[in-house]
Amino acid sequence: MALRYGIDTSVLVRLVAREPQGDFERWVRRLVALMEERGGEIFASNQVIGEAYAALMHHYGIAGADARAGLLDALTSGLVAPLNGRAVIEALETAGGPGLFDRLIANDYSRADLHVLTLDRKMASLPDVRLL
Repeated sequence: MALRYGIDTSVLVRLVAREPQGDFERWVRRLVALMEERGGEIFASNQVIGEAYAALMHHYGIAGADARAGLLDALTSGLVAPLNGRAVIEALETAGGPGLFDRLIANDYSRADLHVLTLDRKMASLPDVRLL
C-alpha cells in the first residue's frame, strides 16, 4: 500500500526558493526516494500553500505573482501535489479579483460542502460565497 505524506510550510518554501542549493538537492532526492521506494504520494494542504505564499513574499522578497508562479511550478512538478487538487492550481493561475488566500479559504469550505460568508466584495464574487 502506497504511503501518503503531507509536507509542512518549510518544505514547500524550500522547494520554491531552491535554497540553500546543496540542501535543496538533498531534500528533492529524499522526496523522490519516498515516492519511488514506497510508492508514496506527497501533498501540500491549502494552509501550507497559503503560508508558503506569505513566507515567500515576506522572507524572500518575492512579488506575489512570482510567488504564485513558483508555487504553481512546485505543485505541478510531479513531486508534490495540492491536497485539494485542480481547484488549487486554478487559484494559483488566477490573477486579479479575489486574492489567493480568499480562493484557498473558499476552496476549503467548498470541499466541506459549506457556503462562505464574507464582508469582502471581491471574495463574494467567488462561487458559493456571499456577502453577509
